[in-house]
Amino acid sequence: MADIPAQRTTMVDTQVRPSDVTKFPVIDAMLSVPREEFVPDGAQATAYCDGQIALGGGRVMLEPRTLAKILDGLDIQPNELVLDLGCGLGYSSAVIARLAEAVIAVEEDAEMAAEAETRLVVAGADNVAVFAAPLAEGGPRHGPYDVAILQGGVETVPSAVVDQIKDGGRIAAIFVQGVMGVCRIGWKNGDSIDWRDAFNAMAPILRGFARKREFRL
Repeated sequence: MADIPAQRTTMVDTQVRPSDVTKFPVIDAMLSVPREEFVPDGAQATAYCDGQIALGGGRVMLEPRTLAKILDGLDIQPNELVLDLGCGLGYSSAVIARLAEAVIAVEEDAEMAAEAETRLVVAGADNVAVFAAPLAEGGPRHGPYDVAILQGGVETVPSAVVDQIKDGGRIAAIFVQGVMGVCRIGWKNGDSIDWRDAFNAMAPILRGFARKREFRL
């Protein structure tokens, strides 16, 4: 039988720490959450690999490095409310739950959302609430949020999501342009977001976050 705790430690030591992730709460959360309990059935052997894990329907679980760097950049505090958009089977929400006061996890796929809720309960993440809803609508009933995180690629962020972030709050998203991508951290300033490039990353574009194409003759 594989030594799962050792695999988790190796993941952090070889993927997370070398990627300039220095905040202890992030490292501790990545060491503590059983990633293998949040991957699709049959994919447990790849839970700690350095790569994305397919969730189906064009969706992926982000690499450990990418998630850790996002969380390091956002610097989530213990008294903050976080919106986790595209939570998949719940891993990102379980990690964020160890950093924040509470997490609102939104998943568009109803079956995936139900599975995430079950897995989060088993993992003891009792400060996470999962909702099945379109990702582009955010979580309007429970905002405003101190922090919002998009677990996938975007070309644009809908105003509905921006409006749910507190003034002075933060948001992280992977902006995709062709075959290139960059993770940006944004700070809410009035009605807009001031974005700053953080690091290179790539992920499939989430439904509702693609730029509308203009028809031209």
